[in-house]
Amino acid sequence: MSTRKIVLIVVGAVVLAGIIVGTILHNRANVTKVATTVLKRQDLTSIVTGSGQIKPKTYVNVGATAFGRITNLYVKEGDHVKKGQVLATIENVQPSASVAAQAATIASQKTDVNSFRAAEKTAEANLVQAKADLQQKRLDIDRYQKLYAQNLVSKQDYDARKAAFDVAAATVQQREAAVAQAKAQTLSAGSKVQQAVASQRANYDILDRTVSRAPFDGLVTNVPVREGETMVTGIQNALGSTLMTLADMSVITAEVKVDETDIVNVKLNQPVEVTVDALPGKSFRGHVTEVGDQALLRTTGIATSQSTTGTEEAKDFKVVVTLDEIAPELRPGLSATAKITTARRQNVVTLPIQALVERDPAMEQKFEKNNGKLPSGVDASALTPKGGVQGVYILKKQKSDLRVHFVPVQTGITGATDIEVTGGLNAGDEVVTGRFKVLRTLHSGTRVKRDNSIEAVSSDNSSS
Repeated sequence: MSTRKIVLIVVGAVVLAGIIVGTILHNRANVTKVATTVLKRQDLTSIVTGSGQIKPKTYVNVGATAFGRITNLYVKEGDHVKKGQVLATIENVQPSASVAAQAATIASQKTDVNSFRAAEKTAEANLVQAKADLQQKRLDIDRYQKLYAQNLVSKQDYDARKAAFDVAAATVQQREAAVAQAKAQTLSAGSKVQQAVASQRANYDILDRTVSRAPFDGLVTNVPVREGETMVTGIQNALGSTLMTLADMSVITAEVKVDETDIVNVKLNQPVEVTVDALPGKSFRGHVTEVGDQALLRTTGIATSQSTTGTEEAKDFKVVVTLDEIAPELRPGLSATAKITTARRQNVVTLPIQALVERDPAMEQKFEKNNGKLPSGVDASALTPKGGVQGVYILKKQKSDLRVHFVPVQTGITGATDIEVTGGLNAGDEVVTGRFKVLRTLHSGTRVKRDNSIEAVSSDNSSS
């Protein structure tokens, strides 16, 4: 074999090898790298998150009930108090003097009552004496009347006995009137005592208003006044009208705001996990006890029904969560986050949320027939029209190639990273989960290859 032939053979082999390598590289260049996952069954929990603050279920502003200077403050912010415990006192010179004066009046009137009762007994005794005397005079007149009829006594003696009888009868009537008068005086004096006692109760009430007591067991959360300041009554929420704020910490709530897109899933008695920024690593169990009906503007917190502006902006709804346990370390106003469990599913097929796309199934069939390329006569701007169908791309092996196929999917509850599949897919199906840039332009029939490398995913996510 001549040298020239050998050279031609070598050159031909090199050209053939170049063609083969070029073909391989070209084919590789036309293959789209995708991240995939195999669907499996697992438990899924749907959680709605809201942020807000810790609030006691019951709290009161202990206001001033008497006008005057504060003489003593017995508590400070952060103190725990018991029901009936004295919280503060206000000067009580005038109320105390009124009580003392009325007490003296009552004592004097009670003495008058005793005096009238004694007079009543004296009058009754005099009446008994008068009745006895009348009885004696009646016997005398009866005897003299018989003697006079027999002419045994003179008419003068008979008239004297009759006059004495008439005087005794009149004396009885007088003594009866005296008894009635004495009883009336006793009754009047007793009524005056009752009136004075009633007035004294009012005086005691006024005096008691100078002493502020705790209406229930609770925590002192705010004391805006100091000893020596003057309290003013009858002016709500004005300076000098509120002694302190008392919170009943036996029932603690977390008042949070939930986004309007999530509120439809929140129901009463759903379980909640509450975390507090000031207590890292701790969580508290609770349940939903109130779901607000009024939408609140996110910027101002004002209900939409009370807002005078027509600005469209994001809205929240108030949700109240009652904690199932007493936590002494909690304080009103602490920032809190509530994770509300709105639904649970066990052993269901789940799908990563990022795998979902919206496509037109009819258009995807055209793409699949055209091997993933834009069909002729199709406007690229109309590839994802409004009202597209929710679905995913699954991997299908065609001969030696891997290609993607769009499948509409029905979904259920949504978890943190996964969503429940209720129709269209089964456990074991391999679906495309990324990357985001790829999913935006991916269509059925496109040749793909798996690339689940962490480096590639990280690089793509950082770029997007």
